[in-house]
Amino acid sequence: MNGGPGKDIEASKANLTRLAAPVTSISGIGSANAQRLSPLGIQTVGDLLHHFPRKYLDRSTVTPIGQAKTGQEVTVVGRVRDVESRTTRKRKNMLVITIFDGTGYLSGVWFNQEYHKDRLKEGVEVAFSGRVRYEYSRLQIVNPAYDILGGEGSGSAPEAIHTGRIIPVYPGTSGVTSAMLRRFVSRALEAYGDMADPLPESVRSRFGLMGIAEAVREIHFPEGSESLKKARYRALFDEVFIMQVGLALKKKKRERESKGIALAPPGEMVSRFRRSLPFELTAAQEKAWREISGDMGRSVPMNRLLQGEVGSGKTVVAVLALLLSVENGYQGAIMAPTEVLAYQHDNRIRKMLEGFSVRVALLTGGSERDVQRAVAAGEVDIVIGTHALIQKEVSFERLGIVVIDEQHRFGVGQRVSLERKGTSPHVLHMSATPIPRTLSLTLYGDLDVSVIDELPAGRKGVVTVVADKSQRRGAFAMVEKEVALGRQVYVICPLVEESDKLEARAAQEEAKRLAGVFPGYRTELLHGQMKSDEKRDVMERFQAGDIDILISTLVVEVGVDVPNATVMIIENADRFGLAQLHQLRGRIGRGSERAVCVLFADPATEEAKARMKAIQEYDDGFALAEEDLRIRGEGTLFGTRQSGLPDLKLARLSRNFDLIRTARGEAFKLVEADPTLRDPENALLRWEVNRRFGGALEWLFHG
Repeated sequence: MNGGPGKDIEASKANLTRLAAPVTSISGIGSANAQRLSPLGIQTVGDLLHHFPRKYLDRSTVTPIGQAKTGQEVTVVGRVRDVESRTTRKRKNMLVITIFDGTGYLSGVWFNQEYHKDRLKEGVEVAFSGRVRYEYSRLQIVNPAYDILGGEGSGSAPEAIHTGRIIPVYPGTSGVTSAMLRRFVSRALEAYGDMADPLPESVRSRFGLMGIAEAVREIHFPEGSESLKKARYRALFDEVFIMQVGLALKKKKRERESKGIALAPPGEMVSRFRRSLPFELTAAQEKAWREISGDMGRSVPMNRLLQGEVGSGKTVVAVLALLLSVENGYQGAIMAPTEVLAYQHDNRIRKMLEGFSVRVALLTGGSERDVQRAVAAGEVDIVIGTHALIQKEVSFERLGIVVIDEQHRFGVGQRVSLERKGTSPHVLHMSATPIPRTLSLTLYGDLDVSVIDELPAGRKGVVTVVADKSQRRGAFAMVEKEVALGRQVYVICPLVEESDKLEARAAQEEAKRLAGVFPGYRTELLHGQMKSDEKRDVMERFQAGDIDILISTLVVEVGVDVPNATVMIIENADRFGLAQLHQLRGRIGRGSERAVCVLFADPATEEAKARMKAIQEYDDGFALAEEDLRIRGEGTLFGTRQSGLPDLKLARLSRNFDLIRTARGEAFKLVEADPTLRDPENALLRWEVNRRFGGALEWLFHG
């Protein structure tokens, strides 16, 4: 049923709807198997058909055991004939699992890994891959990579889906083997494989795409490498294109329905503020400001992300936006994720606006009622706060703009709650965590993006050194030298466990130890368990130069600005992510002196080693973010699960950027021409987009 949806939309929709049937509707999948499939995210027939293989085993490239040579890298396939555990002379437990393929015997050997015998029982058909050696009169592979291909029972006849072809190997879980998944998928294709195609014919022909029914069948049971390549490209295109269509629809709906505040162009107050700055804006700041002020002059509410390196001058641009709102007779609000950052903004913005008749107030959890009353009465122009801003008791008289700093630290609901304090105010999201351009096209695909990608003139930057315990004495000598010159130092302790109390205790112990190491200097402690006024007092004294060495937890990760701080020591740096390390490093080097960041690390994994190498190699946050994407994969970077976006199962942002950009252009063009997908040719696409977005676009079917 791959014809155009205009022929029989209802029948096609019914066909697609069948994919939402529970997985138990497939022959052989009862409630017990459904429970086993659940951890793989397989609840429906559609989930099963979109549970794609992670790799393929081509029987034509399998080496018969009788032809395997010592030292050769091979893949062999056979049935388990013998499972034996023994103890070596060095008291190691050795597991030996022997397979036979009709041409010879070969053993897989593992040391102290008994658990493999729970899966590799006699009669199971398995593929072993690895380097062959000859020992104890038998061919062996030590620690072979393996995939279970067929079920137990050597007497059972092999199914055609497991033999004599390119075999799919699936991501599995406890109690679910590749062989089981192949059987289930085969039955699902038999019953539901004639699926209608949700992509409009015009899009399919423009990109030369294979039909969806053929593509899904080919992905699971390929006829050959060329057709498999085309099939995977089709599934990859669908994933990216449908996500971008959803983002385009959301953006279009907001633009269509929200009646924003069209502000007059920047006037005297903004001009006077610019003249009062002791520096010129960088070209990147100027460009960002042009984009933001242009948005604020339109009746469609601004929804823009302002990205920039730590210290690139995002706050100045945000203040310009707040002032534009104030000079038009509206209030502005800036929400920060921590009290430390809220205090910092309050401090800096008040200093910037000295001599201006702009009323600034700070609203945190401990704020008094009179601040809330003043905000509600319109007696405050700019309100700076934490999550306290979204409390029910807080209301604004005329809210014109909302600035959300470190916006990824807030949930979607929290951001929306602040926006609803006004009538469609302009919204500026800010992030000092550089987001790879590929990720921003997906995660923030319905936002406009401005980037400040240059630092103010005069910054000397930061030298980053990854060190081990043997270099501690040298690092402490450098600390003494810098403090003797009148400069200041951060020492950062990691989160030991997921507990604020344990983190605080670790920081307290480190503070005691360092007070003993540097008896002549003023050391102080800052952690999340301290009361608000205590934290504020410590930060003010550190900024004033009354503290030489500040021992802190991640409380200082964002926003703290102490230009006199030239050294940062990060303990157990391998426990931090790259984005965190880059944020922390950005706390120093904000003055005219060269700064040094020392990362004490003992990386145990390859990923941790790669992170340490990257943080030392890249000082540009955007290059570092791309590297982070390469090292870790996109799923872990920003918690895409919480973003309301469909999962990416095939697309890899780090290598599919060109496709994402192309699919995005096509998707936005299609939505521009048909903003609610009412054209008969787009009817199935509308249904599929809503399905992939978990029903969040249900409004497409009303009105």
